[in-house]
Amino acid sequence: MIETNILLELLPVLMFVLLAVLMLTALPVAFNLGGLAVLFAAIGWFFGLFQFVEYYNLVARIWRASENLALIAIPCFIFMGMMLERSEIAKDLLHALQTLLRRVPGGLALSITLMSTVMAAITGIVGASVVMMTIIALPTMLRLGYHPAFATGTIAASSSLVILIPPSILLVFMSDMLGISEGVLFASALFPGLTLSALYLVYILGVSIMLPKLAPPTAGREVELPVSEMAQLCAKGIIPPVILIAMVLGSVFAGVTTITESAAIGVLGTVIIAGVRGRLTLSVFNDCLQRSALMIGMIFLLFGAAMCFSYTFRILGGDEIVTQLIGVGRLEGWEIMVVLMATIFLMGFFFDVLEIILVVVPVFAPIVGVLDFGSHVAKEDVIYWFSMLVAVNLQTSFLTPPMGIALFYMKSAAPKEVKMQQIYLGVIPFVVLQLICVGLVMGFPDLAMWLPHKLFDY
Repeated sequence: MIETNILLELLPVLMFVLLAVLMLTALPVAFNLGGLAVLFAAIGWFFGLFQFVEYYNLVARIWRASENLALIAIPCFIFMGMMLERSEIAKDLLHALQTLLRRVPGGLALSITLMSTVMAAITGIVGASVVMMTIIALPTMLRLGYHPAFATGTIAASSSLVILIPPSILLVFMSDMLGISEGVLFASALFPGLTLSALYLVYILGVSIMLPKLAPPTAGREVELPVSEMAQLCAKGIIPPVILIAMVLGSVFAGVTTITESAAIGVLGTVIIAGVRGRLTLSVFNDCLQRSALMIGMIFLLFGAAMCFSYTFRILGGDEIVTQLIGVGRLEGWEIMVVLMATIFLMGFFFDVLEIILVVVPVFAPIVGVLDFGSHVAKEDVIYWFSMLVAVNLQTSFLTPPMGIALFYMKSAAPKEVKMQQIYLGVIPFVVLQLICVGLVMGFPDLAMWLPHKLFDY
């Protein structure tokens, strides 16, 4: 009896271990997630841990997610990414940045990171950003001899910057849940997002210098261009994305549109720019629609399966195990903040970002709001500072296996020769950089709060 009770308590751990093993196989990721959810729900039902009627909750969770109006932006951004690729707008931006950085070690990887930083202001959803960058950049990196792990890690990490750099779905959710100013929250996210991007750039440059086999140099492969042609190339590649940023981000900052509406504006802007440049044909438009439909289907299948897996994991007691691993005690001030950040990091291994927000923000925000950090953080800044720490920390949940959703998106769009093990290996250094950024924001609150104080009176 004792052995049976122990086994039942360890069901979530076994569920996690089996998922990790299946991720190393060639089975579709969505089937792994959904299959384990149904299988362990059946095991839990047999032992009385999972009610049969709760199977309906799996469908209800997927349906509830489909009713979220913010998710309507995902198809728009995916189509936008497809159009950016087929009309070669994004390719021109990457080519312009690559040409400017061609003499710098790891110039292509640096260009992709810079491009992702710029495109974060257009594609405000991680899934759409990862898919777009994987389609556009990964084949080129592999063709030029980049190591698959280094290439996939660079794309996955840089693409996840969209949850920090406005407009961000995550920040919109957090501002609504906390009842705080969306404008102040957006302003407080700008410098942490740019800081994280800078950490990526420094790491990529360092690796490219010390380990050139991972990022082969491209200098000497291109013909030297005159200054006039270089300027024309940069204008051709950079001006269209700037226009799109003004249309997508500018409309949100002006308070004219919501995120979903700005995504539709972005689609319209992309189609118009492609038409003006003579790259919009019926075949291109039809191809973008078909590829977008296929990609949307794969992404939402992954999303639904991940929701089912997380639900079963929690019903079987997975959240209690995580809590026990973290431990509880009589903590105050900085100790609470450190434990909270550790909790969010560990939860990123098991839950999706939305579930972490739903669990962490309502429970811990009121506690953090009354804490006193002395002269380190002004009282009115604590909740915004806390929000930024959460947002930066949640970057890790997109990359930490086996539940790193950005890795699933990348695998669905990557060439078949790219293995899941290579993707896992490639993101490890970037997770470390993300934790360093959390430490920087925690140690230097002005990194997040300087700009809001300059722009807003609150």
